[in-house]
Amino acid sequence: MKILSSEQDLSNLAIQIKAWSRELGFSDVGITDIDLSEDQRYLDKWLEKGYHGEMKYMKDHGTMRGKPEELVQGTKRVISLSMNYLPESYNGLELMKEDKKAFISGYARGRDYHKVMRGRLKKLAKMIKEHSSHENRVFVDSAPVLEKAIAQKAGLGWIGKNTLLINKDSGSYFFLGEIYTDLELPIDTPKDTNHCGSCSACMDVCPTGAFEGPHKLDARKCISYLTIELKGSIEEKLRPLMGNRIFGCDDCQVFCPWNKFTKHTEEKDFSPRHNLDDVDLVELFNWNEEEFLTKTEGSPIRRAGYESWLRNIAIGLGNAKTSEDILGALNLRKNDPSEIVREHVLWAINRHAVKETEL
Repeated sequence: MKILSSEQDLSNLAIQIKAWSRELGFSDVGITDIDLSEDQRYLDKWLEKGYHGEMKYMKDHGTMRGKPEELVQGTKRVISLSMNYLPESYNGLELMKEDKKAFISGYARGRDYHKVMRGRLKKLAKMIKEHSSHENRVFVDSAPVLEKAIAQKAGLGWIGKNTLLINKDSGSYFFLGEIYTDLELPIDTPKDTNHCGSCSACMDVCPTGAFEGPHKLDARKCISYLTIELKGSIEEKLRPLMGNRIFGCDDCQVFCPWNKFTKHTEEKDFSPRHNLDDVDLVELFNWNEEEFLTKTEGSPIRRAGYESWLRNIAIGLGNAKTSEDILGALNLRKNDPSEIVREHVLWAINRHAVKETEL
């Protein structure tokens, strides 16, 4: 094990880390310091407005998100890495228009990205460890980490008006992961500061009007929050706006001009499973809990849970054009054991009744 003793040693290791990362399938990599004070202030204001809704974990851990050295003692640098996830076959815009089909966010149709990314990050961390005497830890959306702020500082892109990280060469369809290290590696200079300009496409197309302004997302109205994080009842006024989106929402990415530069993934684990890129709402609504658990094994969809899964699909069915198969599926669930599911099924049935009277 080599003890790094000079700036040249550290510079050479940084170059090697970037080469290794690409060999492991990462799309981009950058290194930054741990000063996130400005981003912590932004987070504090966001939390004060209650925009986080029921995501109480966003408030936990005090200032640890903005101070990496509190999360991992001795941290001097953060290595930020991205991995493209969108397959070339992605059909987001087309699915939005097919109300009987289920829209599932592009990132969630394949294997859970946590598993894929964490495995690669651990391999990279091991390689770094083998070439130095220093410690490091890996994170993939699994700890209080300001990942987008870190990635922006590391030069992987800029945080757009839709609060997502955007790279002018590859768009925004990528995952982020981090390695915290006590190695004082050379720091990368951000390449892209802000290239959104006067564009407001992401905010204009948001189905529920979740943006209070540029960089100001009220998660309580965001369909991704509603379908994944929120447990319990979804506000009635928001349900008709959700369309057929049953797990996540890609609208603010689909219509972002920078995503014409999307770099598609060749990672097979991110390919859709169980036809989740082209499946009827009714078919998914008919899954029993055992089928749900079996077919979402190793999938991000598990995060929502079976009850919320049915709740979300009931809303999608309520928003679809009335048909016998949709009404039949809803009626089979109107006595569901879950009060939450029953509530949303009844709403959907009544919605079709109202549509019938308007014809």
